[in-house]
Amino acid sequence: MTIKEIKNRLGEIAKLAANASGTELDKLTQEAKDLNAKLTEAQNRQKLKDMAAGAAASGEPKPAGEAGEDPKNAAAERGKQLRAGNSVKFKFEPENSLSLSSSQTVMKEHTANGVHETFNEVSSLIDRVTIVPLDGGESYERGFVKGYGEGGYTTEGSNYTEAEPTFGYAEITKAKITAYCEEPEEIGKLADSAYSDIIGDSVRVAIRKKITKQILLGNGAANNLKGIFHVPTSASNDIIDRNTDIAISEVDENTLDEIIYAFGGDEDVEDVAVLILNKLDLKAFATCRLTDGRKAYDVVNNGNTGTINGVPYIINSACAAVSASGTTTGAYCMAYGPLSSYELAIFSDMDVKHSTDFKFKTGQIAHRGSIFVGGNVTRYNGFQRVKKAASN
Repeated sequence: MTIKEIKNRLGEIAKLAANASGTELDKLTQEAKDLNAKLTEAQNRQKLKDMAAGAAASGEPKPAGEAGEDPKNAAAERGKQLRAGNSVKFKFEPENSLSLSSSQTVMKEHTANGVHETFNEVSSLIDRVTIVPLDGGESYERGFVKGYGEGGYTTEGSNYTEAEPTFGYAEITKAKITAYCEEPEEIGKLADSAYSDIIGDSVRVAIRKKITKQILLGNGAANNLKGIFHVPTSASNDIIDRNTDIAISEVDENTLDEIIYAFGGDEDVEDVAVLILNKLDLKAFATCRLTDGRKAYDVVNNGNTGTINGVPYIINSACAAVSASGTTTGAYCMAYGPLSSYELAIFSDMDVKHSTDFKFKTGQIAHRGSIFVGGNVTRYNGFQRVKKAASN
């Protein structure tokens, strides 16, 4: 299939997925993943082809975007469209949407010499959950198994033992997340490509910050995601059984074992799981000592992620901290489980618009962005939740 054919099929899948459910939705999701892999492979081949052609023509390889397009030119075009007041689309690409590139540095010939990034404000949790593209959709349901029946003894002529599996459904509905910012008119001195990156990233980062926190805290109300820490009004609607939550008052040498062995079923110890926690609790793990003074845990830091005794972790400031004295009893502080157990549905691209009308007198440029997403835990008891217990 050509790149165009793959994209056309992905568009068809997005339309079909809006009304699909169960195994049909699973098949469409898998097909979309396979096609995305083929698309990436085809685009990489095209990039190599274009770079080789450029090297043959000028002796130097040229950076290439989709179909050989220079990414700087694409960014410059977006910048021109923003200046003209037109709407610009940004694809939701979690794995690299926060990566820096040369086009994000301000051109030397302009007044500003550079734009310096602040510390990371977006947890990588948003990049690790299951992304489901459903462009144009409204909602869908994901079925899951709660448990299986068990066989029993039966005497001759008697009915067979009932052993039906128990099913549940996770509903994912569309929510609108927006961001608005105002910039001084001096930002207009930037080159078109840098202007696109600055404005696009400022709005995109704000929206990603909200989404990655709502993956944990979404309260499930109208126009809201359903987060990992969400507890429905009725226990019968629990996807994560509230009775499986554990409570701890502090991080000690046994905390990690308590979390790991509390998660999962009675017959297995799950090994493909991640611990989501606050940075303060990560520090508590790192500084925890045994009675002989040795460190209780081997903590390896790698920015927003790392490992604790080989168990992967992700920092997310939406988690309350067990180790913080101000954390109230009963507050959710950690979650442990496979991140594939949470699905984030992308119902639209991010739309960014620009206006100079609202604060014309003060020379402010207004920008706004919006995206439609939805999310929910889609595996029964897919995460082990940890609460703050009352201090001993």
